[in-house]
Amino acid sequence: MEKNEKWLEWAVELQSIAQAGLFYGKDVFDKERYERIREISVEMLSYKTEIPPEKVKELFCCETGYQTPKLDTRAAIFEDDKILLVKEKNGKWSLPGGWVDVNVSVKENIIKEAKEEAGLDVSVDTVIAVQDREKHNLPVYAYKICKVFALCSARGGHFQANSETVESRYFGRDELPPLAEDKNNEEQIQMCFEAYHAENWKTQID
Repeated sequence: MEKNEKWLEWAVELQSIAQAGLFYGKDVFDKERYERIREISVEMLSYKTEIPPEKVKELFCCETGYQTPKLDTRAAIFEDDKILLVKEKNGKWSLPGGWVDVNVSVKENIIKEAKEEAGLDVSVDTVIAVQDREKHNLPVYAYKICKVFALCSARGGHFQANSETVESRYFGRDELPPLAEDKNNEEQIQMCFEAYHAENWKTQID
């Protein structure tokens, strides 16, 4: 994280401490103090981003219990040495994927998102990487995200326009379209190509 973004790291840590304290704390006065710490973290984010405090609280302080990262999955599907990307409504392209729902496993979510966004039935073959999002993607968010990239094989199906994507297409590694870099950048797409070509890929974890 850049030095001038240390404020975000501090705000996130304050929110995490406050969230755990509000959940596990028993003393009413301690809970008041933890609530104030949470309010300070919201005020910091609102001040720096100019997002209204109510919106920050909705996005940043919506969970209870011990704070943990959110999970995001991305499916790397290949055909004829090209990778499948889906086009979002903003014109940017990404690997099929999204947040892991609470009632499914990581594997099940990869399969579900590939079907929903690309219309494909897939098998999950290899975990390419487990990444800390903020080490690879911009902008930095106020909450942690763990990204799981998986090498998948298409078993059938076809694309249908849906609420999230308007097109799907296979691209060679030297002909990538404008990417939704908050979700996947060129470094990550090239990593998927390397995993696809490798005989014995070793899962990358950071």
